[in-house]
Amino acid sequence: MARVLGISAFYHDSAACLVENGQVVAALQEERFSRLKHDSSFPSRAVEAALRMGGCAIDELDGVVFYEKPFMKLERLLDTYVRNCPRGLASYLKAMPVWFKEKLWIKELIRRELGFDGPILFADHHESHAASAFFPSPFQSAAVLTLDGVGEWTTTSLGRGQGTRIELISEVRFPHSLGLLYTAFTYYLGFRVNSGEYKVMGLAPYGEPRYEGLIRDHLIHVGDDGSFRLDTRYFSYETGLRMTSRRFHELFGGPPRRPGSPLTDKHKDIAASIQKVTEDVVLRICRHLRRESGEKFLCMAGGVALNCVANGKVLREAGFEDLWIQPAAGDAGGALGAALAVSHAHLGQERRTGGGTTGSRWNALLGTSYDADEIQPVLDGYGAVYERLDESSLIARTVEALDRGAVVGWFQGRMEFGPRALGSRSILADARRPDIKDRINAGVKYRESFRPFAPAVLEESVADYFKLDRPSPYMLLVADVRDDRNGSIPAVTHVDGSARVQTVSADDNARFYRLLRGFGSRTGCPVLLNTSFNVRGEPIIESPEQAYQCFMRTGLDLLVIGDFLLEKEKQPSGLEIAGVGGVQTRDRGARE
Repeated sequence: MARVLGISAFYHDSAACLVENGQVVAALQEERFSRLKHDSSFPSRAVEAALRMGGCAIDELDGVVFYEKPFMKLERLLDTYVRNCPRGLASYLKAMPVWFKEKLWIKELIRRELGFDGPILFADHHESHAASAFFPSPFQSAAVLTLDGVGEWTTTSLGRGQGTRIELISEVRFPHSLGLLYTAFTYYLGFRVNSGEYKVMGLAPYGEPRYEGLIRDHLIHVGDDGSFRLDTRYFSYETGLRMTSRRFHELFGGPPRRPGSPLTDKHKDIAASIQKVTEDVVLRICRHLRRESGEKFLCMAGGVALNCVANGKVLREAGFEDLWIQPAAGDAGGALGAALAVSHAHLGQERRTGGGTTGSRWNALLGTSYDADEIQPVLDGYGAVYERLDESSLIARTVEALDRGAVVGWFQGRMEFGPRALGSRSILADARRPDIKDRINAGVKYRESFRPFAPAVLEESVADYFKLDRPSPYMLLVADVRDDRNGSIPAVTHVDGSARVQTVSADDNARFYRLLRGFGSRTGCPVLLNTSFNVRGEPIIESPEQAYQCFMRTGLDLLVIGDFLLEKEKQPSGLEIAGVGGVQTRDRGARE
């Protein structure tokens, strides 16, 4: 039996993944346990959970693999500082002590943290992304594209996967990076770097791409083949502590937006402009890769692959018959890709997930789960009032509550791996209700009003509601709502008439599928609003404790956790529940 543990850490979204005989046993992000969003620390809790789920002791591992090569990354950093000297001294003085104290000595750190004496290997950052994209895909042969900020040197890689091998065709190297370009605009628009990029994508449909020409004329030159170069004079990410330079600010007529300040039409237009440029560059790269590789299918990973609007355009216009995108496309997925790369290429394990265009579907539910014997003591400890129901009654009661307008916390089965809640750690509501979007944003998620929500729809009904002719199980494709459904699901229809679609089949998530089917039978609409079970600034919940706490300090009406159903109005008053800003006491009479 061959067991490999993959680890990603020390940039953002640390994670651990256990692979056994070429199959993924568990994959988890450290943030879900530490409760620090995008936690970059060594994923000790995630490792512990993965080994426990796999029934594997640390000395039973055949190897541990880190998702990138620290010495190559340090080489890039030092080369960059030397080329730009004396600029960047402040950044150098801030970064180097951390590198020489910790980040450079990953092998020793792994041995110390895990007590592991076996082989420790290192994969290239974009090799890890490519492996995470291709090996879990249903394709025996496919083109492979990875795009992110930067790994060691690479920012974009084009390749081809076949069987258990991946070969590189071409790459783009630092400082020219589509991911860093998008992140620079994230910073300029006042959102958090490496966290708020999805906010830029969500804001874009509210504006017009009035600055597209300015971006193309000054910031980025794009070839017909999708190759690109940035004018680095407009950016500070090479050596500075900021993403954009004074020249950038002068070009766009002012300094970056202060976080939390009002969003103006100009901000919306800037978001629309960088989104349109990004879509165009990704599409050109994909068309070039289609010609160069001769492959009919495409696999994608890297942070830019989470741009589901661009993905939808690639699906429709790039010339590939189908595409597969790693649900954990960012750095968390690097742990998975590194483990799979070693398992297949180094240990010779068979790849068993492929099978042509309709091969076995990869399931992203790879995290922890809790049974009734673990959930009930937690609820009893809080003095919670609950009912334990059989599945038929549980679904019927939940459907009835959703139909009357309840917002439901839904905690079921294994936790999702990646940034999207796919029906295991979800907040659900009736997509037909025009007021529910603002209600959830303001009273449950505590986030910006422009933020959209995704529809979860029965897979067999997707073409009835959306201009999409295939499954989209990971919420990574945007498609337009059908014209004849215009206005029928307003809570999940974005301002431009599109939606980030999640299709659900019985094989993906059986209980969630039955809930959607039950809602469709009752209402004639097999579509629910689905968003992650968390509040702004916090990771998705992991445990029953976190589920109950979130339920009690937000405007959720119902909590369905395993076989247990809890109604907010029946819960005891005066409970002290830890919240975002400390301890909050719930007043029984207070609602949203």
